[in-house]
Amino acid sequence: MHANDAAKLVRSHDRVFVGGNAASPMPLLYALRDRASSLEQVELLHLLFAGEDPLAAPEMAGHFRHTVLFVGGSDRVAVQEGRAAYLPVHLHDIPQLFKSRALPIRVAIVSTAPPDEHGFLSLGVECLASLAAVEVADVVIAVVNDQMPRTLGDCFIPAHKLTAVVEASFPLPELKIEKPTPVHASIGKWVASLIEDGATLQLGIGAIPDAVVAALSGKRDLGVHTEMVSDRVMDAIEAGVITGARKTLHPGKVIATFAMGSRALYDYIGNNPLFEMRPADYTNNPFIIAQNDKMVAVNSALEVDITGQVCAESVGKQIFSGFGEQLDFIRGAAMSKGGMPIIALPSTAAGGTVSRIVPMLKPGAGVVTTRADVHYVVTEYGIAQLYGKTLRQRVRELMEVAHPDFRADIEKEAWERKLLPHLF
Repeated sequence: MHANDAAKLVRSHDRVFVGGNAASPMPLLYALRDRASSLEQVELLHLLFAGEDPLAAPEMAGHFRHTVLFVGGSDRVAVQEGRAAYLPVHLHDIPQLFKSRALPIRVAIVSTAPPDEHGFLSLGVECLASLAAVEVADVVIAVVNDQMPRTLGDCFIPAHKLTAVVEASFPLPELKIEKPTPVHASIGKWVASLIEDGATLQLGIGAIPDAVVAALSGKRDLGVHTEMVSDRVMDAIEAGVITGARKTLHPGKVIATFAMGSRALYDYIGNNPLFEMRPADYTNNPFIIAQNDKMVAVNSALEVDITGQVCAESVGKQIFSGFGEQLDFIRGAAMSKGGMPIIALPSTAAGGTVSRIVPMLKPGAGVVTTRADVHYVVTEYGIAQLYGKTLRQRVRELMEVAHPDFRADIEKEAWERKLLPHLF
């Protein structure tokens, strides 16, 4: 079926789930844009789009409205301008939103690899919430992309679930890999110093996770249970650092819910039994995560206050990203035998003019990870160990990893708030 014909299956006032990340079904998004004038108030429910979002343009208002479960660059302006709505949710909870009918879905649009000889279509580089959406939707449209790798695991759709198939061929968006700065490299070394041989890792997206993996040379038998697989995971497997040999859950397997990186990564995971792609209600379930002994979760933040509260979704009042995987893995690692939940971030932003270790979060800032959940905070200046520490003790720990230029201001504020007297 042509994409324009499949787009006609979407009606005004429908709620439509759209697969995201590197599996965004772009031909259907363009086809919906082309028929926007015939549609009113179609709600698009999705996570981050790795590429552009043609339906988020200002002229699409009134025809399409977005409910965004994790805000990315393609929809950030629309959210901040009020043309799109942000729905805060833990990643592991998203499939249940659909299955419970808390968010009923009429149409699901997903990208897949071509069907195998048994008629099953792999969701490829993104599993996350797509299976749940397909399960509950009245109409399921698959954009079958011959450039999508056929990944393995719990990520297959039987052909009989499909209402329409759009055959397509287009390259998947690739994630530009940036060389870590000296600050990122220093953070990576501090984090790597906490990681023992045989640990299982969760690493997200960006320069800090890349720097952590780069610093793991010499470690042995590391495993991976994560939401995202990147090129650096592939590199560490090839280097023999990641083997999964000592994993207590799915030994020898890399468990993930999506992949984002280079074409080389997409080719590497295709038909590779080392990788199992599973929905987020499995990969990100804290109780499942905790079954990995020595689980190490590494997540970042926009700012951390001197009591340990972590803001990771907003810059003050402005929504920047979302809850995502952070608390899923922080809590899962905390429950793991020998586990280690880590928040890692540079000590400053804006070219060194703004501290990211702050006396108080900005007005309107959202707390993603509570002070009771934070065990370790790492910057380029070292490791703050907060677990089992009072607020007074935390101030001292966090001052030591703040940039030296801002420590006096932090200390002054802490004294004024009676957080420093009579330390013991």
